[in-house]
Amino acid sequence: MAVIRAFVAIDLPAGIQDGIDIIAQQFKDKVKPGTVRWVPGRNIHLTLKFLGEVSSTNLEVVKNLLQIQASRQTCFDITIASLGAFPTIRRPRVVWIGVQAPQNLVALQHGIEAETLRLGYAAEERPFSAHLTMGRVSHNAQPSEITRLGELLDAATVGTLGTIRVDTVRLFRSDLKPGGAIYSQLFTAPLAH
Repeated sequence: MAVIRAFVAIDLPAGIQDGIDIIAQQFKDKVKPGTVRWVPGRNIHLTLKFLGEVSSTNLEVVKNLLQIQASRQTCFDITIASLGAFPTIRRPRVVWIGVQAPQNLVALQHGIEAETLRLGYAAEERPFSAHLTMGRVSHNAQPSEITRLGELLDAATVGTLGTIRVDTVRLFRSDLKPGGAIYSQLFTAPLAH
């Protein structure tokens, strides 16, 4: 039985991805190489559910549940703005760009989470927090470089990168390669209009 690595996400337009690349470059130029594993802009999306391994037999079931959950929500707008880090700006492990969204996004994510849980996919460990991951601090990063990154993040100001209309949710395949992950769209489910 074939198995693929998959996740559910909202795709971003190239203009937003390019804007995030520009912001990331400002930090790349100021921290030691290797401190952060930066996500290429073309790979940045708003993840709603990381599924992990999905069998070919479960793929159709997942597509069906996405179709149902998407049809329960009307289209909505999200605004891409601000900068932050988990767990905190001063102790960054994950650097992110914020997403301001209406309750529709949370309802969509909760619906997908509940249905995938019924199928046996693991529940998320943390509550849903809408964000776009720009980079992850390397496990072997020097403490002084992590402190420097935190100071740079704390001093940075990122305004609004744009507002986008969310009218679909997508199922992606993720293939891990030596040069980074390659994402392929497998299925698109439209939201209600």
